[in-house]
Amino acid sequence: MAPKVRTKGRSSALIVLGLAALGIYALDQTAKFLVVSYLTEGSTVRVLGDVLQWHYVRNPGAAFSLATGMTWIFTIIAAAVVVFIVIFAGRIRSLAWALVFGLLLGGVLGNLTDRLFREPSFGLGHVVDFITTPWLIPAIYNVADASIVTSMVIFMILTIRGVGLDGRRAVREPADPAGVAAAGTDPAESDPSSAPSQTADGAPATPTQLAP
Repeated sequence: MAPKVRTKGRSSALIVLGLAALGIYALDQTAKFLVVSYLTEGSTVRVLGDVLQWHYVRNPGAAFSLATGMTWIFTIIAAAVVVFIVIFAGRIRSLAWALVFGLLLGGVLGNLTDRLFREPSFGLGHVVDFITTPWLIPAIYNVADASIVTSMVIFMILTIRGVGLDGRRAVREPADPAGVAAAGTDPAESDPSSAPSQTADGAPATPTQLAP
């Protein structure tokens, strides 16, 4: 691949990654601002009956209100993920993989912002969760959580399909159970000793004619 093509692919991937991350982060923080401003903690608003509801809670644990009481650990992990993606981004050429890391980065940054700057203190802030879909997931989550899960789903699809970071699919050579190096080759041609013997006039030789 020519250097110009590689540079163009990397630039496009970085743009997609950046836009996805920025879009998710802005949507997540805007939604949380509106929830904190207009909803009372613990209150429930039925948007679509039992299909979609807003239920405002503050979560000190991981996504979907798991592992509460380990806020500092999740803060450190989130910061490490952000640093890893920033360093790793330069290797991405595939737009699909750029979307994966963009969604992941935006989601992680959204929740990390809560942990760093919301009450009760720096690094121990509680994440604002407000989305509940009882028919689908028996938990309360937010836009950042949904973005992270979506990125993992796309990640698995790309991995199963064998799509690399450069956008190319891995090509697997078909197995050769017979162990023949060249398909269609006559074993008699590669092994002269296995060819039938002939007499001087070209007729197949009999065992008696072959005897010394």
